[in-house]
Amino acid sequence: MTTDTTQTLQIPNLLPTELEDDLRSSVRALLADRIPFDAVAALYDAPGTDTREYDTALGTELGLAGLLVPEALGGVGATVSEAAVVAEEIGRAVAPVKFLSSAVLATSLAVRAGADDLASALASGEALAAIAFTATSSSLVSDLALGGVPEIGSEVTVSGSVPGVMEASGVDTLLVVVGTGQDTAVIAVPAENAEIHPFLTFDMSRPLADVDFHDSAGTVLATGAEAAQAVGETVLIGRTVLAAEQAGAASRAFEIALEYIKGRRQFGRTIGSYQAIKHRMADLWLEVEQAGAAATYAARTVASWQAGEESLSEAELVSLVAAAYVGPVAVHATEEAVQMHGGNGMTWEYPLHLLLKRAKQDEQILGLPEHAQAELAPLVGLTVE
Repeated sequence: MTTDTTQTLQIPNLLPTELEDDLRSSVRALLADRIPFDAVAALYDAPGTDTREYDTALGTELGLAGLLVPEALGGVGATVSEAAVVAEEIGRAVAPVKFLSSAVLATSLAVRAGADDLASALASGEALAAIAFTATSSSLVSDLALGGVPEIGSEVTVSGSVPGVMEASGVDTLLVVVGTGQDTAVIAVPAENAEIHPFLTFDMSRPLADVDFHDSAGTVLATGAEAAQAVGETVLIGRTVLAAEQAGAASRAFEIALEYIKGRRQFGRTIGSYQAIKHRMADLWLEVEQAGAAATYAARTVASWQAGEESLSEAELVSLVAAAYVGPVAVHATEEAVQMHGGNGMTWEYPLHLLLKRAKQDEQILGLPEHAQAELAPLVGLTVE
């Protein structure tokens, strides 16, 4: 008698649920009504424009600021899967909102650091926060000096500078992470205690700023291994939601290009009827669909991990796969869309440059794809030299 030891591979269902479809429709409608491409393009002429009204609309009218906050703290108690749906729509619209920086990264860190009061304030949509880390870093840790004893609830001071912080302008609280392992500490610093210096960036819909701390007073939220775990889980969630945003930008760029080549005529026929264009669009469609599947798979798996149904190692694995693959596809898709438009693609009358800029800047947030590949390699048994 033989025993069948074959294991059944459990693959998450990648089809959207009815709840996700309703959420997508609501977010898409709000963004189309409040933040059309023209409003985004206007930011390049007026980079200091206050965009908080957009965050208020997203956070309070739809309740998305508290999407990842437990219901006990006044949030929605949703998962990364729902957050990914919102991020995908934000990527499609190139919306200048602080969803990734505040509602995902800062909120996730606050929840996991046990900062219930801060998490509740962020969930209400009335407060915004950002983590003071260099946006291109794959780590949230900043090289800042602490004054005082980092014990939970204690008052300490923070000194030093953090260059290129994502969406720091206009927030109420800056979260600072210092140290690693047992020496990790998470500190909340009121934004008014720091100096925030915005500067022009490639993508003005997601501005950056240098942040200076001069003996800035703050409160310690978490320390030690618990703080390190909170930071690691926050990076995992942020990386997964970012991949969904990138997939959204890629999908929108493809749709715009497809619509254009079906209507644009050259030499008596639509340019989409030329075989070379057909082949390029077919290849691009495959890339975009694969990117969307990778982002959705990662979001579903991380959501399962949140529910205790999947291991952290598996969640890390699929999240890194999405980070390594989706970003480059988003850049390629937006570049191809510009090319398909010919000279028109280089004008401001078409929104493609906005999608290209968002895709290019997103590719560098939380580390380059090469960094994700380097982290992924040992998880799948590859040696990186």
